[in-house]
Amino acid sequence: MILTVTLNAAIDRTVAVPNFRLGRRHRSVESRTVAGGKGINVARALTLLGRPVIATGFVGGPTGTRVVEQLHEESVLTDFVRIAAETRINLAVIDPTSGDQTEINERGPAVSQVEVKKLFERIAYLAGGAKLCVLAGSLPPGAGDDLYARLVADLGRRGVPVILDAEGEAMLEGIRAGASMVTPNEREAEELVGQEFADRDDLAQGLGELVRLGSTEAAITRPEGCVATVGEGSERRLVEIHTEPLEPVSTVGSGDAFLAGYVAARYEGRSPEECLAYGVAAGAESTQHFGAGTVDRNQVERLLGEVAVHDLEVPAEV
Repeated sequence: MILTVTLNAAIDRTVAVPNFRLGRRHRSVESRTVAGGKGINVARALTLLGRPVIATGFVGGPTGTRVVEQLHEESVLTDFVRIAAETRINLAVIDPTSGDQTEINERGPAVSQVEVKKLFERIAYLAGGAKLCVLAGSLPPGAGDDLYARLVADLGRRGVPVILDAEGEAMLEGIRAGASMVTPNEREAEELVGQEFADRDDLAQGLGELVRLGSTEAAITRPEGCVATVGEGSERRLVEIHTEPLEPVSTVGSGDAFLAGYVAARYEGRSPEECLAYGVAAGAESTQHFGAGTVDRNQVERLLGEVAVHDLEVPAEV
């Protein structure tokens, strides 16, 4: 079983608004409302890819109840911790004429230390049947920047590898705690290592720094795929995985679909390169749908044949 943890769940509403302009009145031509948050999006995609998954994390109030009910309707198994505060609502506006998207995300509800303790107890119980765990998304107020690090360490003691996808200090602390794999996008990776990436050598240096910080492996995602460092010690390799981008319906959640594809393949014991390739195919296919975490398993398998995998030269200091 795969466990996904979403500490700042949401109801995500996505609307398509042609020729969107600030300060004007518009009518949407399409809309979709789903349970959201990065870990939840990953759980949805894993379910659609046919892998066993349980989604946990925090939910609260009527909005939290709606999150759980929607996931049940999608046949996603859940075991969330209830909190006193109300789960947030996020909005994404997509302009189909330009491809631009605007996201407005609420900060989320505060959690207490008593609720955090309940979360650790719930995850400890679920970890007994978990082969992998995905920690993804932002942290709610009151959780503390070290919460991902504490979870990574706790799951590590239980023998459960952690794949981490977050931002800022929370991500950095989780990396230092020894996450098995981290999957930031280029902007997030630049912030983590404190430098901009101008070329492949810079990307390689960035990946090397993520490993030096504590992650076993790392992948930096890009619109056309990813660049990753896989393996350990003398077996470490630098690889580039890419495919031709598809004309997108929406790119919202494509990174979550990439993560789900990677985890789905890793759950089956595929090689690191095969896992990354499956992730790239899932991320690309997800752009053909309106709503985060939505993928077509048959189309992902078809696109997999178009994904290219290349070894890159590893700089001496990486």
